[in-house]
Amino acid sequence: MKQAVDLIFPKDLIREPVICQMARDVPVTFNIRRAKVTEKIGEIVLELEGSETDLTLACDYLKQRGIKVEPITHDTFES
Repeated sequence: MKQAVDLIFPKDLIREPVICQMARDVPVTFNIRRAKVTEKIGEIVLELEGSETDLTLACDYLKQRGIKVEPITHDTFES
């Protein structure tokens, strides 16, 4: 199963390897589809692949770290 999410990183997490740590803790594969990072904020469109349970765990992991996680619909993702 695949799921695309929009991640908004707060300033204090921009330089942290949060996505790498998530992939080590949760058995999902990730693909960075788009990224925009400045000194103040980071935004990443991430495609996750794994079981439904693991996708939920991955999103929960990111939220617990302080990252805003927004699901992306197929229509929005492909445009």
